[in-house]
Amino acid sequence: MWRSLASNMLTFLLVGLFLVAGVVLWGQSQYRSTGPLESAICLRVESGSNMTRVSNDLVDQGAVTNARIFRIGADYQDKAGDLKAGSFLVREGATMEQIVDQITKGGASTCGTEIVYRIGVTRNQMEVRELDPQSLQFVELAEFDPDADAAPEVYGEKRDQSDTRYRIAMAEGVTTWQVAEALKAWDVLSGDVGELPTEGMLAPDSYEVTPGTEVSTVLADMQEKQELRINAVWESRQDGLPLNSPEEMLTLASIIEKETGLSEERGQVASVFVNRLNQGMKLQTDPTVIYGITKGQRVLGRGLRRSELRRVTPWNTYLIDGLPPTPIANPGLASLEAAVAPEDTDFVFFVADGTGGHAFAETLQEHNRNVAKWREIEAERANSGN
Repeated sequence: MWRSLASNMLTFLLVGLFLVAGVVLWGQSQYRSTGPLESAICLRVESGSNMTRVSNDLVDQGAVTNARIFRIGADYQDKAGDLKAGSFLVREGATMEQIVDQITKGGASTCGTEIVYRIGVTRNQMEVRELDPQSLQFVELAEFDPDADAAPEVYGEKRDQSDTRYRIAMAEGVTTWQVAEALKAWDVLSGDVGELPTEGMLAPDSYEVTPGTEVSTVLADMQEKQELRINAVWESRQDGLPLNSPEEMLTLASIIEKETGLSEERGQVASVFVNRLNQGMKLQTDPTVIYGITKGQRVLGRGLRRSELRRVTPWNTYLIDGLPPTPIANPGLASLEAAVAPEDTDFVFFVADGTGGHAFAETLQEHNRNVAKWREIEAERANSGN
């Protein structure tokens, strides 16, 4: 009898073990198998949330089939206590294991809301946008001029959310003063500018920041990136250029930046100035005259007067020989590269052609014809009100 009872108990035990093993294997399979999500979603994990709340949210959004298996898997991997707040892009078919890894490893949010502060040459712009998880394209929620417009309600709402990301987009051709003033005015950043970086020494680019970042830290990051660019581009320069130092390269690049916004023209514009320097001709470029008037601390907002073209300043290239003493703006990488690798041309003149680009010329006679055409275009636009 006792032997029979022991045998039955052993049988039940073995069956129970097999059942438990089967359940474990099934659970592991569910945890690691392709998930049911048919299209990507943006999962928002609030600060102070927990795995129970997140797993239930994932079930509601159709990303996982079983909240309990999700939580047990996170516990088994010892990740349940590593939950991070933020917005996470969960792609179609993501496994439970992949989702747990996403929401526990930390780092910046991968979807959700982003506020972009665009620092431009003539105006600044604040954009509130949200990533569409299906198209992976940003959808604009609001756009306004922070210097002239009241912030829309959505800006305040998103500013109050802990998972909102922030980005500064600095345009090519802005001056150091413009950048510093814009950064000081943004309520996301803190602190003072400190010592203003040298003109031209900030790299136009995109910079992600977090609330409370010091203005001086952002400027230091911009300066470090520009220094790296300058050093790399200077090492790649063509032989025989009329440039004696990286500083002169930077100054020429800033002039190229202010003279054209067309990427396909930079090499030609650079060739004009290099040819003029080689021939001992004055550069005669309007943006340098403007910088002598404004010192980069405001937008002139009108055409130059004849008296201003004759005004003596260190930057007036109608009067001085060679390059001005400093850059006149912060040039982008493409203008730096154009300064040390100009196209091989004989051009020494250029003028606007009415299309947003320029007409280039090798002789004064040809240049005068191009100028006459431009004057006709100006007159037609004035008469038509355009």
